[in-house]
Amino acid sequence: MEKQLIKDLFIKIREQNPLIHHITNQVTINDCANVTLAIGGSPVMATSIEEVEDMVKLANALVINFGTIDDETYAAMVLAGQAANRKGIPVIFDPVGVGATPFRTNRARDFLEHVSVSIVRGNASEVFALIGGESRTRGVDSGDLSVSSKDLAHQAAIKLHAIIVISGELDTISNGNEIVQIDNGDIWLTRITGTGCMTASLIASFAGITDDWFTAAVAGMSVMSLAGERAKKALHENDGIGTYRVKLMDEIFFMNEQIWVEEVHLL
Repeated sequence: MEKQLIKDLFIKIREQNPLIHHITNQVTINDCANVTLAIGGSPVMATSIEEVEDMVKLANALVINFGTIDDETYAAMVLAGQAANRKGIPVIFDPVGVGATPFRTNRARDFLEHVSVSIVRGNASEVFALIGGESRTRGVDSGDLSVSSKDLAHQAAIKLHAIIVISGELDTISNGNEIVQIDNGDIWLTRITGTGCMTASLIASFAGITDDWFTAAVAGMSVMSLAGERAKKALHENDGIGTYRVKLMDEIFFMNEQIWVEEVHLL
């Protein structure tokens, strides 16, 4: 992938300040709002069924996150997703915990039947369950799968007609033709709540300023992984997970094209 494409996105995002509409996880809603602001976007978290369609009309991208799904929220998600489809803005879908329960899995598959999704961001187990596989998803943890992340991302992209972003030791992004992997990150990213949800917000922020949603997906995923790596390196000996969480947000806020080009490892 041409790094220049992503360099340009760092400049554009702060110039354009895209509005990102979220119907997201109640556990991480504040984190998603703050990370959108940190990267240069503007968040809105409208969830009422009476206004989601009107809010989408103002937005540049839509994030749908299944973290705390219920019937009323789901109905709002479908309306918002269909409004986004009519407007032609990207829908970023985070199938949190899909595969853990029949309710969650069936709702996710139903959502894909009613809404055209542009980008799916999840761990391997969630994506595997989304395309009909049986995995051992437990909450938001990924189970053991026999298929590689490259093969899974490729298969899912073709089956779902969407860009697939799979987080892991090597993050993997595929549009069914191209595959990019990111060799950045730190294990501590898995020890705080919300990094996956925040990554969906980062991806949406970049997708809201370009028609090249594949590049936007690589940009958003790599910013989180690189920021997590840099935050860990910035810790002092007695710093713990709370300090790491703060430093992670700082690293995203200060991320720019120069840092990204020098330190990102794309495969």
